[in-house]
Amino acid sequence: METYDCKPTLNDSEVLEVCKNGFLMLEGVVSDKINKKMIEYLNENPSNEPTELLDQNWFVENILLNPQAAGAVRSLLGKNFGLPIIISNHRTETPLPAQEWHVDGGSIYGPEVNYLQVFYYPQACPRDLGPTELLPGSHFLFSLQGYMGHYGRIRNSYHATAPAGSIFITVYNIWHRRSESATKGIRNNLKYNYWRTVEPTRDWVIDPGFDIGTADYAIGEWGSTEQTTYRQQFRDRVDSAEMYTWLCGEFEKFKVIGGQGWPKGPRNYRGEKPYGIPKDLT
Repeated sequence: METYDCKPTLNDSEVLEVCKNGFLMLEGVVSDKINKKMIEYLNENPSNEPTELLDQNWFVENILLNPQAAGAVRSLLGKNFGLPIIISNHRTETPLPAQEWHVDGGSIYGPEVNYLQVFYYPQACPRDLGPTELLPGSHFLFSLQGYMGHYGRIRNSYHATAPAGSIFITVYNIWHRRSESATKGIRNNLKYNYWRTVEPTRDWVIDPGFDIGTADYAIGEWGSTEQTTYRQQFRDRVDSAEMYTWLCGEFEKFKVIGGQGWPKGPRNYRGEKPYGIPKDLT
């Protein structure tokens, strides 16, 4: 496996947002010139697995090693992360009905982030072209594949509409599907994985004002209709805090006492620190 290293670009709050939601959208980070070249290549080679792209320098340099995308991957996977070994293209001729909800094969559940699944749109993907639909926070939800297919529209799902040249990074086992499309056309969506090769540590862009004790680990604002409600009450906070702590390389210090204690939320403490946060957790 080839590896790559670069400077991290995400700060503490941005890393925590990935822990909470399970994905990060980077809009329009690939140039129009490369997007056009990519579409021309895919039209000439309409394969569902164009792994030969890994031998194309223009693809590797401008997409796999794209500064914004690689910097985000470096923030989450650490130094010398492994580069993709397979390229897939979810090339579809629209319109089509929505795909069934699913997680990809080989998913492992828990706080560890040892690989990331990444998607690249070489052309704009508006709502009517069937963008990937993601369920925020679902990377913590285990479900047998056969039990997921009967779900239809789920409230507060996220449609990854984006301009050409957008790359979005996901925790591998997040629930996702191709959403329904209404416009006639061709949708290309390239997919590939990056891999961890080192132990986790907090070596992304450190924000001196970030406090692990008072950070908000909930998805959505308190009381908002956008809050995710399909998990056990307050479980999103525990899961997000656990994953963030693991990424910091301090997982052995993680402990939750429950009730009103940390990491329930910044509204639920008095004084400088919330009750129940491990004293040696930095």
